[in-house]
Amino acid sequence: MKILIVTASVGSGHEKAAKAVAQGISKFMPDSDVTMIDYMSSSTSLLNAAMKRIYLCMLRFVPYLYECIYNFTAGPKESGYLNALMAVCMSRTMKGLINRYDPEIIICTHPFPADAISHLSAKWRKRFLSALLITDYTVHPMCVCHNIDMFFVAHSAMKVSLYSQGIKEGTVFDTGIPVDMNFYDTVDREKIRQEYGLSMDKPVLLMMGGGLGLGGMEEAMQQLELVQSPLQVVVVAGRNQELFDRVKTKAETSRHYIVVLGFTDKIRDLMGAADILISKPGGMTLSEAMTMKLPMLLNQPIPGPETDNARYMSDHGIARWLRTDEPLSKAIEELIAEPETVENMRMAAERHRRLMAVEKIIKNIQLFLRKSNAK
Repeated sequence: MKILIVTASVGSGHEKAAKAVAQGISKFMPDSDVTMIDYMSSSTSLLNAAMKRIYLCMLRFVPYLYECIYNFTAGPKESGYLNALMAVCMSRTMKGLINRYDPEIIICTHPFPADAISHLSAKWRKRFLSALLITDYTVHPMCVCHNIDMFFVAHSAMKVSLYSQGIKEGTVFDTGIPVDMNFYDTVDREKIRQEYGLSMDKPVLLMMGGGLGLGGMEEAMQQLELVQSPLQVVVVAGRNQELFDRVKTKAETSRHYIVVLGFTDKIRDLMGAADILISKPGGMTLSEAMTMKLPMLLNQPIPGPETDNARYMSDHGIARWLRTDEPLSKAIEELIAEPETVENMRMAAERHRRLMAVEKIIKNIQLFLRKSNAK
């Protein structure tokens, strides 16, 4: 069976979700032929790549303009206009991918390619089974693609939300957001700490800003210097080399022991070694942390979906969400002084985490195909 996974390189979460799905297909559908495509790369579409550059510049330099656009399109009428415009711009690219790969299943981990599929004619759509995996903990109307066959969501409330917005009953599955299967493996905490020069007798904070190196990391570094308790901190700056260099310079004069890393594929190990995660609330990062039962401090979300993610985590006791005027240093001091609060967050993460989401996604696709073939 030929399967096309279409992702978008606008942050690492969508790509990680796509890789996790591909990993699951390899394990549970080993005879399948899987191809993964970055919908926003210049090799796929110059127009899509240009839109990606605009998006990333907006996040870096004028994030609240992005928030205004996000909030404006939160209404069904406004999002419908935007969806249609995006689909017109991107449908040609999708048709090209369909003709090139002739897939029997297309799984999208970003709404842009899903919107493009949803706006194709029935003649095109009947050639394959389509699915959208939503990688946040809320449903934005841009994800409401009425002609997509299947949806995979993080929790049951999102399922209710999609149905209330007109998505066909029986097409939404609350599987959870898939993470790499190695997050289910046992972590040797002491060994990993030794590898990074971290002791076992002091708390370890893991500070991340996502694959793009966002999330107010420099401001957070300044706040660390106000914490009186001795800390060990691992900072992951992502792909942002300029940020890496600046953080590395600050770390050299810090009162705490700080390890600075760029983009790394060792997030599972680092989460296993940490006591608290400080991060912007990207959906994939939250899912990985919950899988590891890692308490979280959520700082400076990207306006829009990450704000909604932070609200969900805070409301369910999984994380503490720092509002704009709340100092990070104070929150760190309070959590260090209140181990019972940290333990409660750990237990909440264990209650709400969705293990083996990949397996659930694959099984639902297989069941959906059997039912469709039986008609």
